[in-house]
Amino acid sequence: MCLTTIRDHVNSCLRSFLESRSAAISVISPDVQPLTEHVRALTEGGKRLRAAFAYVGYLGAGGRAGESIAHAAAALELLQACALIHDDIMDASDLRRGAPSAHRRFEAVHQAAGWSGDAAAFGVGAAILAGDLCLSWADEMLMTSGFDDAHLTGAKHIYDVMRAELMAGQYLDLVEQARADGNIERARIVLRFKSAKYTIERPLHLGGALAGASSELMASYSHYGLALGEAFQLRDDVLGVFGTPEQTGKPSGDDLRTGKQTLLVAHTVKNASPADAQQFLRLLGDGAISDGALSWMQELIIDSGALDEVETAIANQMESALSALDVISEPAATALRELAVAATQRHS
Repeated sequence: MCLTTIRDHVNSCLRSFLESRSAAISVISPDVQPLTEHVRALTEGGKRLRAAFAYVGYLGAGGRAGESIAHAAAALELLQACALIHDDIMDASDLRRGAPSAHRRFEAVHQAAGWSGDAAAFGVGAAILAGDLCLSWADEMLMTSGFDDAHLTGAKHIYDVMRAELMAGQYLDLVEQARADGNIERARIVLRFKSAKYTIERPLHLGGALAGASSELMASYSHYGLALGEAFQLRDDVLGVFGTPEQTGKPSGDDLRTGKQTLLVAHTVKNASPADAQQFLRLLGDGAISDGALSWMQELIIDSGALDEVETAIANQMESALSALDVISEPAATALRELAVAATQRHS
């Protein structure tokens, strides 16, 4: 099965689920319509990477394509929607995929209605609830996917671990932004638990568990998933600094404005002169930074060799990931090769 077919299958399941659940919750009051509309709007976008990895992990363990695996894999897109909504609140991001982020959308609802109180605070509160709703629906979607209890129990355990790792990684990301010292080892921990395991390894494990994968196959999924997951996040870090609004849906240099403590930042601080490193850290996280200062930071990342180090790491991790495919059967191995390219050579 090709990746386009997998994504189309996942999209169909997700839309059907959201239509039915939105209709059910709308009977409470017509005033909840913006809540469900914003959830549906957010889940319309994205590359469906996590769902695709879960689906392919299932096929690689001998599972057959069908409605149940598409339904279970689509649950990860609702978990991702929750993470994106909450992440944008924590980062005070105004945009997501070129459109207003969830809390800004709800802020606009408040303003358009002319309600009393703080529109921004309303937006944040409503967005938190939208994220929680996505998290609740993700659980429901997984548990109603149609698999037998034995396979669902194994998958639910992985799903629970995946969520806990994600929340821990998100918290550590906040801690690192508060510390703001460009520590390489701590940045690696955040990278692994906020993104690498959550994006690739755990979705593969979840799909594998739903098909009764062997421990040997799960180990191969980990080898592939952790290496590719780190390469994926490193590419995301590069785009967060050098990507254009057309590529990322966010302003150029957005990670520098929000103070993200990435490996790209940590290598820059390590390689730069003490004076430049101090100035770099002082500017990092300045939401009102001038274009000139932002350009200086981007140039320092390049001149310090940090960008080259990260690009080398992406290539090395990609090579490591692909080496794990020798023990994974077709057609899953081919699909995982295609997903590796999609994850690391993307422009958005």
